[in-house]
Amino acid sequence: MNLSTSITSDAQLIDAIAAGDSQAFDDLVQLHGGQMTTVARRFLRCDQDVNDAMQDALISVFKNANRFEQNCKLSTWLHRITVNACLMKLRSQRRRHEVEMEDLLPSFDETGHQRAPGAVWSDGPIAHASKSELQQRVRACIDQLPNDYRNVLLLRDIEQLDTDEAAKLLECSSSCVKTRLHRARQALRTLLAPMMELES
Repeated sequence: MNLSTSITSDAQLIDAIAAGDSQAFDDLVQLHGGQMTTVARRFLRCDQDVNDAMQDALISVFKNANRFEQNCKLSTWLHRITVNACLMKLRSQRRRHEVEMEDLLPSFDETGHQRAPGAVWSDGPIAHASKSELQQRVRACIDQLPNDYRNVLLLRDIEQLDTDEAAKLLECSSSCVKTRLHRARQALRTLLAPMMELES
């Protein structure tokens, strides 16, 4: 890596970017661009969307470098900016094909019992699937969820943000995040059921 030898900390790197140092900006992209792209790929499906979100995120970094709080980890700040750029990209897109959320949620009879409880999951099918194959299947199921639920699930369960952080990014209340997350997990379980249930 041909990083600027005079820059030895995240704070110095951001200070240099805020001062207009183009080499420092290149250094930031070299150091953190890969991880930012990995985050973007978890939210967006095609390379063009990922590239657009990355461009928006990097522009935001450049414009807001002087607002970086020195007590914050640079990687955390860049993660937040990248996630926000991805969410903005998703909001600007037309609705994609999504499953109906209500069709995926459990239903209950008049006594409060679940009408069709799912079978107990086993490790059987998982044991025969490679880790990458399993990840692809889970990702495909997550992608079928409506955006409001998909984004909550990604932020809370994949990106590991807390409820308040997710609520801020999604511009909704914490209680809304909790409700959507619960419903998203139930729906995901329904979508995953065919590959997770005991084979008859």
